[in-house]
Amino acid sequence: MQGLAVVLFPVLLMLFALGMERVENRLRKLLEPDEEVQQYLDNASNAEVKELTKLGLPAAVARMRKRRSRTAEMDVARAS
Repeated sequence: MQGLAVVLFPVLLMLFALGMERVENRLRKLLEPDEEVQQYLDNASNAEVKELTKLGLPAAVARMRKRRSRTAEMDVARAS
């Protein structure tokens, strides 16, 4: 019985370590900021950062997209 434990313990330990590595990789992908989030944080003003802390990331990014589309429309209108 002890011989079986001596043989199985390292195998089970390796399987556990491999499983934890897969979990860690998935969590790392979830926690890395997206390119859009990184761009938002790089270009955000103080008021936008306050808005981010109040409303959360999805609402702040949605407002940023609206603001971008408005400025793009204004640029098109100016060019016309």
